[in-house]
Amino acid sequence: FDIMFDHGISKEGNLIDLGVALGLVTKTGAFFSYGDIRLGQGRENAKQYLSQNPELAQEIEQQIRASAVTSHNL
Repeated sequence: FDIMFDHGISKEGNLIDLGVALGLVTKTGAFFSYGDIRLGQGRENAKQYLSQNPELAQEIEQQIRASAVTSHNL
């Protein structure tokens, strides 16, 4: 996780990291994408995109939570 000065832990950074680990967010070269939506070139740009688009960040978070519940029930 990222700790940002005057911001604390970066929620967007965690969403990207967990999304990639779970296969929800794809990383192709330096680009991060969620489905057909290109989040940005480089992790910092992807974090900025999610902070500017909170609805999308919330959708990714819901997918991560659903994935965690599903894997926990296995």
